[in-house]
Formats: sequence, structure tokens, C-alpha cells
Amino acid sequence: MFKNTPFEAIAKTLSDAAPKFNPAGMEDAIKPAQENLKAWADLAQHQAQEAQAAIAETVESIKGIKDPQAAFEIMKASAEAGMAMFAKNLKDATSLSFGQFHSTIDAVEKAHPAPEAFASVAKNLKAAASTAESNLEAAMEKGAAAVASVSPAAKAKKSR
Repeated sequence: MFKNTPFEAIAKTLSDAAPKFNPAGMEDAIKPAQENLKAWADLAQHQAQEAQAAIAETVESIKGIKDPQAAFEIMKASAEAGMAMFAKNLKDATSLSFGQFHSTIDAVEKAHPAPEAFASVAKNLKAAASTAESNLEAAMEKGAAAVASVSPAAKAKKSR
């Protein structure tokens, strides 16, 4: 009945597997992915609301200002707050990513046919991920410190 074409091979696999299909099992398998997506959506929504509030605050602060220096100071403070918010958002996203990675490794280890054989691999993967996370956080902190330490260049005097 079935030949060895890719389409027919897929059809045979599906027809053989159909009686074994378990909707509850499928729902359980998809649940972690749904939770991960929800966590990302919640994080993105929270970060967007923070950014919107920061922009609105800056706009309100600038309204009615006539002194250019005062406007400059407000814009400078807004830029500094924006950089801090960016660093925090990046750290939050990094934390979520690595947390989900660890959870995935735990799930793979739990579902592995020989969890004791996979345990050392899981341990090494988690250790590598933790090291990467620490290194990334250190790099972000150094970058934020470097940006914070930048001061405006002194104006050169014009000589005639």
C-alpha cells in the first residue's frame, strides 16, 4: 500500500501513530513551552510599560522649559536613566533565558531513558550556562560603568 516516497512515509508514520495519540500527554508536553512564551510576553510587556512611563516623564519634565541648559540637563538625565533601564532589561532577559535553559535541562534529564547517564552531561551544561551568565553580567556591569564614567569633552579654545 505504501511506497517509499517521503509523502507516503509520513502518511504511514501518522497512520501508525494515530491510535497512540494521547491529547492529555500532548497538552502536558506543550505546557512548558506555553509557560516560557508567557514569561517572555510578560517581561516584554513590563519593559515596554517602563519605557513608556520614562518617556512620558521626560516629556512632562521638558514642558514649559525656556532655559536651554535646563533642557539639556533633563535630556542628559533621561539618557542616563534610559541606559540604566536598558542594562536592567538586558539583565532581566538574560536571567529569564538562562533560567529557562536550566529548566529545559532538568526536563530532559527527567525524561531521559537513562537519567543517571545524562546527569553528568546535564551538570556540565548547567555549569557552562552559569559561567556564561556570570561572564555576561560582568561584561554588562563593566559596560555600564564605562558609559557612566564618560564625561563631556572639554571645549577647545579658539585661538586667533
